[in-house]
Amino acid sequence: MERIVKANDREYNEKFQYADNRIHTSKYNILTFLPINLFEQFQRVANAYFLCLLILQLIPEISSLTWFTTIVPLVLVITMTAVKDATDDYFRHKSDNQVNNRQSEVLIDSKLQNEKWMNVKVGDIIKLENNQFVAADLLLLSSSEPHGLCYVETAELDGETNLKVRHALSVTSELGADINRLARFDGIVVCEAPNNKLDKFMGILSWKDSKHSLNNEKIILRGCILRNTSWCFGMVIFAGPDTKLMQNSGKTKFKRTSIDRLMNTLVLWIFGFLICLGIILAIGNSIWESQIGDQFRTFLFWNEGEKSSVFSGFLTFWSYIIILNTVVPISLYVSVEVIRLGHSYFINWDRKMYYSRKATPAEARTTTLNEELGQIEYIFSDKTGTLTQNIMTFKRCSINGRIYGEVPDDLDQKTEITQEKEPVDFLVKSQADREFQFFDHNLMESIKMGDPKVHEFLRVLALCHTVMSEENSAGELIYQVQSPDEGALVTAARNFGFIFKSRTPETITIEELGTLVTYQLLAFLDFNNTRKRMSVIVRNPEGQIKLYSKGADTILFEKLHPSNEVLLSLTSDHLSEFAGEGLRTLAIAHRDLDDKYFKEWHKMLEDANAATEERDERIAGLYEEIERDLMLLGATAVEDKLQEGVIETVTSLSLANIKIWVLTGDKQETAINIGYACNMLTDDMNDVFVIAGNNAVEVREELRKAKENLSGQNRNVSNGHVVCEKKQQLELDSIVEETVTGDYALIINGHSLAHALESDVKSDLLELACMCKTVVCCRVTPLQKAQVVELVKKYRNAVTLAIGDGANDVSMIKSAHIGVGISGQEGLQAVLASDYSFAQFRYLQRLLLVHGRWSYFRMCKFLCYFFYKNFAFTLVHFWFGFFCGFSAQIALDTSYWTFINHVFIWGSIAIYFSILFTMHSNGIFGIFPNQFPFVGNARHSLTQKCIWLVILLTTVASVLPVVVFRFLKVNLYPTLSDQIRRWQKAQKKARPPSSRRPQTRRSSSRRSGYAFAHQEGYGELITSGKNMRAKNPPPTSGLEKTHYNSTSWIENLCKKTTDTVSSFGQDKTVKL
Repeated sequence: MERIVKANDREYNEKFQYADNRIHTSKYNILTFLPINLFEQFQRVANAYFLCLLILQLIPEISSLTWFTTIVPLVLVITMTAVKDATDDYFRHKSDNQVNNRQSEVLIDSKLQNEKWMNVKVGDIIKLENNQFVAADLLLLSSSEPHGLCYVETAELDGETNLKVRHALSVTSELGADINRLARFDGIVVCEAPNNKLDKFMGILSWKDSKHSLNNEKIILRGCILRNTSWCFGMVIFAGPDTKLMQNSGKTKFKRTSIDRLMNTLVLWIFGFLICLGIILAIGNSIWESQIGDQFRTFLFWNEGEKSSVFSGFLTFWSYIIILNTVVPISLYVSVEVIRLGHSYFINWDRKMYYSRKATPAEARTTTLNEELGQIEYIFSDKTGTLTQNIMTFKRCSINGRIYGEVPDDLDQKTEITQEKEPVDFLVKSQADREFQFFDHNLMESIKMGDPKVHEFLRVLALCHTVMSEENSAGELIYQVQSPDEGALVTAARNFGFIFKSRTPETITIEELGTLVTYQLLAFLDFNNTRKRMSVIVRNPEGQIKLYSKGADTILFEKLHPSNEVLLSLTSDHLSEFAGEGLRTLAIAHRDLDDKYFKEWHKMLEDANAATEERDERIAGLYEEIERDLMLLGATAVEDKLQEGVIETVTSLSLANIKIWVLTGDKQETAINIGYACNMLTDDMNDVFVIAGNNAVEVREELRKAKENLSGQNRNVSNGHVVCEKKQQLELDSIVEETVTGDYALIINGHSLAHALESDVKSDLLELACMCKTVVCCRVTPLQKAQVVELVKKYRNAVTLAIGDGANDVSMIKSAHIGVGISGQEGLQAVLASDYSFAQFRYLQRLLLVHGRWSYFRMCKFLCYFFYKNFAFTLVHFWFGFFCGFSAQIALDTSYWTFINHVFIWGSIAIYFSILFTMHSNGIFGIFPNQFPFVGNARHSLTQKCIWLVILLTTVASVLPVVVFRFLKVNLYPTLSDQIRRWQKAQKKARPPSSRRPQTRRSSSRRSGYAFAHQEGYGELITSGKNMRAKNPPPTSGLEKTHYNSTSWIENLCKKTTDTVSSFGQDKTVKL
């Protein structure tokens, strides 16, 4: 479907019945709240059960409890939930009204009139002013800036605060602010149907017998804010629920914890248990009525044959269902939510998770997943901005085969090329970035000497980007960047003398070594995830047409001219060196274009932009055609440092048996190096498997070989031990995973991962990955990140956590059981989609190992107590049924029990706080001033005799039981050591005193004193091999004593001791 919109013609547009600009995010209104909310609440099993129970209690024949005992808690629970739902919906209504009643200037009847947003229609022309919100999705017509430029902030759409540029068509920018010309504008837009793609728009404007192609750069979306632009005019294309902002505000997938699923299962089992109890008691009542009940009819004034025993049992069943209803916990869900809310506040109030540099606290954005934090088994982490700081610094570069920047010396330590330690003194100090430092003076010398390759390299950095420039109040040049990588490269070029100054839709102005140069922008070939490169085509002041390109080396190297073979080999080695140091790399290239060839190509590009079918494919093909035969200039290396505490956090989580998988879009070498820097990969690992197949067959074969290699090494390790028992064949993958000995790692790139995620290969991938300690996935797309998480969730039945900081991590965060967003350099989109958020990766350790453990432990303790309390209270009535003839009488008076319960709970709380407030009130100190001698309190306390008496009694009471226990234990139940010690004392007393002989003095030896100062050791045990497990013990020699053939050294020692004690027991002179 396509949409047709005509400007300034409401009657024409109304026949298509397009949605108006009113939005509705609320769920209820005054009339529908009660029926819809009650219907939703009674869909819960517990609420429906107690409603049925209430109906049963209204029947006098089966109810021995008043309906009041059930309706009060039921109404309380329903009321609390309804109030919560109503409050949430009230704030939605309030937000909707606030947005719908915003004012905007709309061109109606050739005049600008203030209209509420909800009255804006498709096709209207709206005027926006600086710092004003955009009311609907608009086609930009004109603005106060030259060439129809305007700047917008898209924080509400993608969380990014960087300014983005939008520009109008040349034919509409001429309308300017002329109201009469704008009122006569009658262009017709044919465009795509409403969708949720924020970065894509296709359409055609037909006006004055000509057609003009429209793309995303011509559209201003609802939710944006106009910045640094005095005014602009736009035509409404999508309104209200059809806008891309509202199309993206779909419902988030509801996440339930394993505790929730366990509680639901337990409630069903308890309900079944309740039915069984009711049946048992009903059968007992029928038997009792048939055998004994007739004897009581005279006293109870029953008529003969009025009730049968079977019917009595039937009524008794329902009576006991009512009496034993407390075994099904109606207040369980409310109590659990209260506990979870408290745990969420503990996370929000944790000062150890507060990042003071940005004043960012940790935030629990949901209250339903706290205890799940204590059961995490797999963590899926982004790299850039999550493990690293995402603050890019230009460190090194390779230009024409020569490396500039820091290089490693022989000791693998970074050192500068030159002997000078001072940073480079840049050419233009007044415009240089003061925070940027570079220590290689050779690059500055090459610039000063006029090296054309170096100049062309820096010219590419200054021209090929999407950076916007502006000046602050102090006249300093400020760059608004969409990615930190671009900011680092443009800032480096700025400091080396190639300063990007300004841009328009048709020109780019830079300052080259003090000279202003304006380039005519002929075409802009933007970056996307498929191309992985961007290019600009410009005409320099000499009239030459140049194509400048930068992008991933794996992509750009395929576009090079064959004459670059030698430079390509050299630059590839430099890139490997850069990536080995964990630097992010880009390749830089250029091409000279012929004027005639470019005109023909540009004409085909205009036709492709105007096409309605296969437009993207045609444009991509034209991009491929012109981005060939490039001449390589070099490569850049940008550093992205690790965040503080990442290594310690990874180590702690690994010790907790939590597996960490890194899913990143970076190249393989960079990801591997970061893995080693984080201690996820270590040199002590048994093996690191790299999967890099180009098709499904190759990937399957590599996975199979890796698995065989792992299993083979595992068997070799097992065979190395002195173990004679044979292991049984392992059948389950979970058992295989647990029995892997050694540490292994798996590294797979995005191209291979796409094949590995196919249905017939993903089982091999999952099996191998789960047997490895660390998994690193490189060059992956956002969709592949989510697919990996779903793979583990579906087949491993494990609790997963995904953590990231950018818009490319949102799908992964939403797919995992728990999503964590880091408020970093890439905006707030990941935070807005997450369940928990904080500012640094290191806080994940405290979130899981402290808050997660506490929440899970407390919840389990609470559930155990809760079910114990309910069963203890309920089973009293069950056992009482055997003593009351199964008559469904209650053992405890409900009103009495409720009264006692309330007295003890609320009374104890009231007494505690009353005493607390009284003891700390000003009045009590004024009434009894001499009873509170706080000055010198310790001295006053120690002068009172009662204090010393308490200390003495406490000491005696603490020590005496231990002394008595040990005394009685030694005398009544002596150990073997105690018996030997007593026998030795008795022998000394019974032995006659021996005459003292003179001893010969021996020369002492300190060196040998240690050996003779110890008792008999375990030498015989070790040399005999008795402590080793062996299936077939070696044959003994005939030289050994007989009793050593069958018993070990320790057994012999124990036997000697036993014989000694036996002989001691036969001694008549000593009593044990």
